[in-house]
Amino acid sequence: MKKILLVNTNIEKGPYPVPPLGLCLLASVLEDKFNVKLYDGVFDEGKSLVGLVEDFMPDFIGFSIRNIDDVVAGRPVFYVDRIISDFIEPVRKITSVPLIMGGSGFSMFPSELMKMTGADYGIIGEGETIFPELLQRLIKEEEITGLSNVISKKNIPSESTAYTDFLSISSKSFSDIDRHIDFTPYIQKGVYSIQTKRGCSHGCVYCTYPVIEGKKFRRRTPENIVDEIEQANRRLGSVTFEFVDSTFNDPKGHAEAICREIIKRKLKVRIRTMGINPRNTSEELFELMTGAGFVQIDATPDSASPAVLKKLDKGFTMEEVEKMAILIKKFDLPTMWFFLFSGPGETRETFRETIDFIDNYVSLDDLVYMNAGLRIYPNTPLYSVAIKEGLVMPDQSILQPSVFYFSEKCGKEEINQLIKEAAKTRPNCLPSNETTPSPDMIKEAHALRNEKGLTEPMFRTLLRIRRKRLLDC
Repeated sequence: MKKILLVNTNIEKGPYPVPPLGLCLLASVLEDKFNVKLYDGVFDEGKSLVGLVEDFMPDFIGFSIRNIDDVVAGRPVFYVDRIISDFIEPVRKITSVPLIMGGSGFSMFPSELMKMTGADYGIIGEGETIFPELLQRLIKEEEITGLSNVISKKNIPSESTAYTDFLSISSKSFSDIDRHIDFTPYIQKGVYSIQTKRGCSHGCVYCTYPVIEGKKFRRRTPENIVDEIEQANRRLGSVTFEFVDSTFNDPKGHAEAICREIIKRKLKVRIRTMGINPRNTSEELFELMTGAGFVQIDATPDSASPAVLKKLDKGFTMEEVEKMAILIKKFDLPTMWFFLFSGPGETRETFRETIDFIDNYVSLDDLVYMNAGLRIYPNTPLYSVAIKEGLVMPDQSILQPSVFYFSEKCGKEEINQLIKEAAKTRPNCLPSNETTPSPDMIKEAHALRNEKGLTEPMFRTLLRIRRKRLLDC
């Protein structure tokens, strides 16, 4: 039986470490026909990888690149250099077996990353079907020409290409996939990530979800999803579950059905979720989420200006954003709000509209994340806008995180100054380049939580401390 080593190259641990459950799912798919090992680099950061390769002696090695950079214009962190120096180059020095690249980050820049890494093959998009087929052809020494979404170092496209084939995941088993890694360090510091669907039917100008996962929702059944939650909760005990879909409550009715299934089984779990779409919020949804065990949500309207929402192609109105904010306060759901400033159409006036919304609708106990500039990625509508406005040349590489969109009417320096001024008098508003708490603040937060027995989300405890420090000044 041929040996396959899968390598998670992600080492980012902020704001919390994310377990490579997507790679675990791929390992589960492969293990019927191959001897599979998974190396998780989040905490080890490549240190024991060479030793593992020497001991295991794999026939193929797959490297997953999750993120290219941290999408923060003020202090961009470029992950690719360390991925190459700490993971790929040390492995290449000790083995000549085929290296195969994949992952969401790779899928955005496949051509450039193939050249930078010197990999033999690359898979753009989902790997559950394509990766086993690629391996079988390589083992049989068959041609891979025509194998969809696969590229090789002998045939690297001149331009970044979008993924085209998407799987049905309605009945795919996600059972017990975390057995491929040591989940212990994630129980206290991280989350168990749950994907209820893939794809996104929205057209937000900057977003890569439709590029990587397709423009249609591909849903898992509520029963399938809650089976995974129930089984993981039984195995792992005290772990927080996070729904990591592009938007949790899309399409309408899907989130409600998941919550009903959790409630029906009387599961006692802690849940949080990424983006909530204002268009599909309702009292029923928030009642069900509260009953199911949600302890935190992310609200991602990006702007509170009608003109900017239209330019960003968000697909909802300010009335719907306000309705969502009212419901969040009514149900007292701890919330992290995310706003992107200086996108298409941003002006000083539209910035003020968003700040007025924050003042009038957002609780002081909830965090407001203020990001300046929009990262430009290939094959997104924003990329086309940037080319049309002359900010990016058609043949220009945008792999390095120096390519951000800033409105011509409210540019980089001006928007950063506006954000800085707004945050001075609003303790819950944090500019994106100030969101990493200092070690002494983290220590103080843990002490406060232990002293008072706080079970609130950590961001609320940190805001307590930040508010006190600003008042003391």
